[in-house]
Amino acid sequence: MLRTIATVIFIALCVALVILVMLQESKTSGLTGTVSGMADSYWGKNKGRSMEGKLVKWTTILAVVFFVLTLVLNMNW
Repeated sequence: MLRTIATVIFIALCVALVILVMLQESKTSGLTGTVSGMADSYWGKNKGRSMEGKLVKWTTILAVVFFVLTLVLNMNW
């Protein structure tokens, strides 16, 4: 019973991770960032409080939970 609940949570977590990653901006946009002076702008200083910063934070948290749950599900009890 507990394994079934963990598997359902795992599947929901996988879907949430895919959605979070797809919502994030691409990091391969070329020479933007420090070269164009964006690091000194308001956006650069407050990126952690922006929507993009929150998406990165939640992606990291869910990825850690994903790996822990993967290890738990693969244990043979």
